Amino acid sequence: MIALRSILFNTAFYLNLIVRMIVLSPVYFVMPRKKAFSIPKNWALSCHWLMKTIVGTTFTIEGLENIPKGGYILAPKHQSFWDTFALLPWLDDPVYILKRELLWIPLFGWYAKKQRMIPVNRGARGKVMAAVMARTADEMRNGRQLIIYPEGTRRAPGAHPEYKYGIARLYRDLQVPVVPVAMHPGLFWPRRKFLRFPGHFKVRILPPIEPGLDPDAFFERLMHVLEAASDELLVETARENPHVPLPPTAKHRLKELEKQATETGERR
Repeated sequence: MIALRSILFNTAFYLNLIVRMIVLSPVYFVMPRKKAFSIPKNWALSCHWLMKTIVGTTFTIEGLENIPKGGYILAPKHQSFWDTFALLPWLDDPVYILKRELLWIPLFGWYAKKQRMIPVNRGARGKVMAAVMARTADEMRNGRQLIIYPEGTRRAPGAHPEYKYGIARLYRDLQVPVVPVAMHPGLFWPRRKFLRFPGHFKVRILPPIEPGLDPDAFFERLMHVLEAASDELLVETARENPHVPLPPTAKHRLKELEKQATETGERR
């Protein structure tokens, strides 16, 4: 049944994306840029409905009150394709730094260009990266929300964290709050797999880290608060969804957390 639902969902997901892009393109490209963002946001909401209806997966967002007004950096955990689009409906005017090759994709690239997404050549150095930073700073001055995944790439739930220092440089140079986000969508929409699993999970938006800290101090604080919240949610999510198969990384991390809790209890 899970395999059948997964096939149905994946088919509906990509058909929904392609049909909406084609049908709504004439409207999208004549609308003002920010108003046109309602089309991708509504697509994200429709994907949530498909997940709920076909697969039986739902989620709750906690901490929306922690989102500041104006420009800030959103720093979510990155486990799945789900978290690349899922929070769009709750953000005012988000922007991504993305691989320039993505802008060459028909329709998707045109959509991204209209929203002034920031392309980057990942092998670039020097003046090119300085230009990317200047463009990013300009978008932030216009009150946009930069979405950056602190670990750079998708990581399995419970995997040992590998944060990239680039977010600390952005924090230092842009002088805006950073909002960490903990979640485990990778348990229900695993990376590199077509299976989708039913259940319920939480997205936890943490209090912002305000600008002004030393970059090293900020980096340590971000890792500490985000990993602590991720561990807490991993325990909660696994307990509340015992039917969901856990990847080896999650099983290992849960054993570590159980051992730590036992040792802490014994010391008390």
